[in-house]
Amino acid sequence: MQASRRLAVFLKPFWRSAILAPLLMVLEVAMDLLQPRLVQRIVDSGIARSDVAVVVNTGLLMVAVAVIGMAGGMGCAIFAVFAAQGFGAKLRGTLFGKVQSLSFGNLDRLETGKLVTRLTSDVAQVQDVVMMLLRVMVRVPLLLVGSLIMAFLTSPRLALLFVILTPIVLFVIVWTIGRTFPLYGNVQARLDALNTVMQENLAGVRVVKAFARAAEELRRFRRANDEFMDQNIAVVRTAAVTMPAMMLAVNLGVVGALWFGGVEVNRGELEVGQLIAFINYLMQALVSLLSVSMLIVRISRAAASAERIGEVLDSKPELQAPSDALVRFAPQGRVRFEDVSFRYRGDEPDPVLKSITFTVEPGETVAVLGATGSGKSSLIGLIPRFYDVSAGRVSIDGVDVRTIDETALRARIGVALQEAVLFSGTIRENIRYGRPEATDAEVIATAKVAQAHDFISRFPDGYDTIVGQRGVNLSGGQKQRVAIARALLIDPAILILDDSTSAVDVETEARIQAGLARGGKPHTRFVVAQRISTVLGADKILILDDGEIVAAGRHEDLLTASPIYREIYESQMEHGALSHGGD
Repeated sequence: MQASRRLAVFLKPFWRSAILAPLLMVLEVAMDLLQPRLVQRIVDSGIARSDVAVVVNTGLLMVAVAVIGMAGGMGCAIFAVFAAQGFGAKLRGTLFGKVQSLSFGNLDRLETGKLVTRLTSDVAQVQDVVMMLLRVMVRVPLLLVGSLIMAFLTSPRLALLFVILTPIVLFVIVWTIGRTFPLYGNVQARLDALNTVMQENLAGVRVVKAFARAAEELRRFRRANDEFMDQNIAVVRTAAVTMPAMMLAVNLGVVGALWFGGVEVNRGELEVGQLIAFINYLMQALVSLLSVSMLIVRISRAAASAERIGEVLDSKPELQAPSDALVRFAPQGRVRFEDVSFRYRGDEPDPVLKSITFTVEPGETVAVLGATGSGKSSLIGLIPRFYDVSAGRVSIDGVDVRTIDETALRARIGVALQEAVLFSGTIRENIRYGRPEATDAEVIATAKVAQAHDFISRFPDGYDTIVGQRGVNLSGGQKQRVAIARALLIDPAILILDDSTSAVDVETEARIQAGLARGGKPHTRFVVAQRISTVLGADKILILDDGEIVAAGRHEDLLTASPIYREIYESQMEHGALSHGGD
């Protein structure tokens, strides 16, 4: 509930609509409460006394009251929708902004599928309840209290029926809340799992087909889908008790009113119009309570969603810059690791990196080699501060990266990853992603260095070619070259290529390296690679094994001094890896 109250702040910009909606609902409720009185007047003063004028005039007044009530209800609906939609849009925007501000460690734990659910389904649940609160939650208590007062004024003795019925209704409502709230939390958790399966399969559908795993993935999806369905059924089964119980209370109330009211009519202690009016007020009061029970079910689900949204909003980025963080930073590119150790989580028994120490001078090219899982990507991820070191220090030009504003730091570091992520839009827009103001000439120049210009020019639309979702209409090598051009366009002082030419053939890779060597302003370059051909010309080669640097030096030195490097070199030479490659 605390999370629900916290989310109320997102309604503040739409306070006018949030106030007008309930006020207009008050008008509608007032008109609804007048109707039974007017019916009583028609029956007791018009029909019973054969007074046609009373019947006609009161009937016309009922029509006018109904029209006024309809206007109030329509106005309430319009303003409630405006406020709720605005609330939802602002909440989604804030949530998305929060996700963007989170560190890699936060995102690793929250997972993409869960975040998608929170940004879509969870926000929709809360938004719908806000709209209902502005309408139903105002109407229900007003109509309930008003009906009780009017029923008591109409027949105090019959009003004692409420003393019997109210405890029954309240018991049902409390029982519903207690049972459904935790169940709806489980529903959203199952939806998380379902979204994760769908996202993985849609993103990796080509891999699924390539390995003929469609049947297994379908079974995996069905398991997640069935669990989601079963959890929903459990909730519905629990909530299904509410409606029959409430209807039982309503019907008992009507039967009781007709029974005892009929006796009073026969005795002459109550008029027929009064009995009709009382039954109308009784129905309005009990139906209001019925609406409360239905709303409670929706609120229970929304409350569970609000808790999940609050979990994201309350997440604090693991990487915090000091209050006096450096916001202007123009490094030359000298990078130093000083006795660096790193764990992804503090409770991990063994660090991913252990006592890493080395220095890279401006303009040097450093290659990082090692087996899968040796810590190569973890090491280069510490330079732009995707993660913080667990011990030691990483500095650029003598400045600890933890004391530099993240935006200022990453504005001077270009990164191209093995999995080249492209966005919907044109190739030009993707290359300009880190520097939207770049000129066409600068875009073309960096594309030439990345050996992307030729294949881009062959497209009918050239640089205005639309890139499909995740670059689906480009080959792996083409995507990697666009990603390298994107990293180069920001004119980085430090360029990180994390196995970013793995899908490129050796000849093209050689041309990329030659272009980087001769083109533009020199920069410090970190190259993570699997192929020896990628690192032959590096100023320094670091060999990682189990998170430790086991050898460092130039190619010629390592051939004689490092058995691990010599083994990698000879193995790849034997298999012709220096002369073959992918697209």
